Amino acid sequence: MTDTPVFLKDANDLLTEQGFTTSNIWYHGTSSALVDSIKEQGLKRSGDKALKAAAKKTMATIGNKYTESIEPVFLTQSKELAFYWAEQTVRDRSVRVEGDEQPVVFAANLPEALNAKVKPDVGAASLLLVKEGENFMAHLAGIYQANGFGAPQIDLMKADRMEYLGKLGMAYYDADLEASCLELITG
Repeated sequence: MTDTPVFLKDANDLLTEQGFTTSNIWYHGTSSALVDSIKEQGLKRSGDKALKAAAKKTMATIGNKYTESIEPVFLTQSKELAFYWAEQTVRDRSVRVEGDEQPVVFAANLPEALNAKVKPDVGAASLLLVKEGENFMAHLAGIYQANGFGAPQIDLMKADRMEYLGKLGMAYYDADLEASCLELITG
């Protein structure tokens, strides 16, 4: 398990037998290198331009084409889970982008009309079939156990879509999120 800062530990308040509860506040974990851009422009779908440019350059170097996909803004209802994904972002960026980056978490306080557009991330099933997904499931099990619950049981191929949201804390918003609804979470 990672060393999640105490001010981001919220699973104790959110976890139930059914999984994580939701509200109109969502979280997005990312790298400190992107804070200024997010504060200015909001959260953009497929928004990490530096990482995309580095991947494109790498693919061109080895003679392959790089096709950029438009991914939604990934969200979770837990600051604790957002911090986990922020750490993964920092790790992924460190391979391609130089700099001293730290994991950070943004809160997205959504009005009801936008909140209704947040969807369970069923596409996460493919992620959970690879090593990164195994690591996440182990981390998630640790959070559940630390809060007095057994590890979440989910059949990735047969699960109800709401299980991805409740049990795994995986959601997305398929549009850009304006900076006005975002706030950097600090201690």
